[in-house]
Amino acid sequence: MRTWSRKNSLSGVKIRSDMDAREAAVLRSLVGSVIGLLRDRAADVPTDELAAMTGLRTGHSTPPEDAALARLLPDFHRRDQSEDGSDTADLNGALRGLHEPDIIDEKLHAGSVILDTLPASGGKIVLTPEQADAWLMGLNDVRLVLGTTLGIDADTPEVLDDEDPRAPHLDVYHWLTWMQDSLVQVLAP
Repeated sequence: MRTWSRKNSLSGVKIRSDMDAREAAVLRSLVGSVIGLLRDRAADVPTDELAAMTGLRTGHSTPPEDAALARLLPDFHRRDQSEDGSDTADLNGALRGLHEPDIIDEKLHAGSVILDTLPASGGKIVLTPEQADAWLMGLNDVRLVLGTTLGIDADTPEVLDDEDPRAPHLDVYHWLTWMQDSLVQVLAP
């Protein structure tokens, strides 16, 4: 993949890059996996009688059990951040129930923009600034899921031993990080 570039055209600002077929296949697969996780979560919403009567969409009141999905859909408040020392589980559940469907929709939209604008067999990528913002969100989601799955944290070395089964996947994580950083640099004013 080439670094992202910014071009002014008669139809407005365009953000451009080029990706080979292997890179496109890897990115499409990763984005598809994240979309699948999010769709499964959205489809598994418990029935809520009040929501059914009012037509309001509600989400889960409990956090995801899957660590990668929990990283994409974290609690709104940490227990240690409660101002009065009270348990924040009820607050988190209420906020999650109200906002999780919209958050999932935004994340699904971002993933769909990547899939819609990324040529299946690689090639030129041309984005509007709005599409580039969606790419940033989608790339971040993929990095969060991959990083959580691999157990990447601040103590993870930049290069792993060849015997470590995470080593090839860490290269993909670094590639996603580089791609996201390159896109941020082009979008920065």
